[in-house]
Amino acid sequence: MGFTLYPAIDLKAGQVVRLKRGDMAQATVYAEDPAAQAAAFAAQGFAWVHVVDLDGAFAGRPANAAAVRAVLAAVPGLSVQLGGGIRDMATAEAWLSAGVARIILGSAAVKDPGFARAACRAFPGRVALGIDARDGFVATEGWAEVSAVTATDLARSFADAGPAAIIYTDIARDGMLAGVNLAATAALARAVAVPVIASGGVAGIEDIAALKADGLVAGAILGRALYDGRVEPRAALAAAAG
Repeated sequence: MGFTLYPAIDLKAGQVVRLKRGDMAQATVYAEDPAAQAAAFAAQGFAWVHVVDLDGAFAGRPANAAAVRAVLAAVPGLSVQLGGGIRDMATAEAWLSAGVARIILGSAAVKDPGFARAACRAFPGRVALGIDARDGFVATEGWAEVSAVTATDLARSFADAGPAAIIYTDIARDGMLAGVNLAATAALARAVAVPVIASGGVAGIEDIAALKADGLVAGAILGRALYDGRVEPRAALAAAAG
C-alpha cells in the first residue's frame, strides 16, 4: 500500500494558520496567501494538500470559499482534500464540481450519518470521513463537543458506505509536536478495511517512518512540524516513499 503525505493548509479569516489542540484562540498565522502556500507545496513535490476551513467547521457552512477557490485555481495539478463546514449534499456537490478531489465529512458523520452515507455512495472514492477523537471518543463542532461514540465504532458503522479514507486525528496531540499517536492510529487501521490517514502530532521524520513502517496506515497529514521547519519536505517525501 502506498503512503501519502498531505501538507495542511488550515484557513482562518482567509489566512493560513495552525491551532493548538483545535483552540481557535491559539492560532499562529503562517501565511497570508493560501494559494501561494499551496503552490509552494506543489513545487516541493507534494501531490496532495489537506485544506480545512476552520471557520466553516465552527459555522457549519463554508466560510473561506474564496481562499479555497484561489488554491484550486493556483495549482490545478495538485489534488485538494477539503474539510470544514460541508454539511449537506449541495455543498458537497459544489466543491467536487469546483475541482476538489476529495471532501472530508467530520461533524456530519456523527450528527447526520444519513447524509454522510449518501455522500459516500453518490461520490465513490471522493468522500473521506474525518474522525477526531479525544481519549478515544469522537469530537464534533470544531472539537468543541465530545460525543459518546468511540472512533472505532463510528468508523465501523460506515464500512458498508464505502468512504475513500478515514482521517484520524488525536486532538490531544494536534499542533503540539508531541509525536503521533501510532498505537491508536494503527489500531483503527486494523479495525476497518478503509484506508486510515494519521493526523495530529507528527513532529519529525521518525513519526513518518514509524507510520509508514506499520504497513496499514495509508498516509499522514503534516502541519506545524512542516511550517516550523522540523520536517524538511524532501526528507519527508523520501521517508514516505521508503
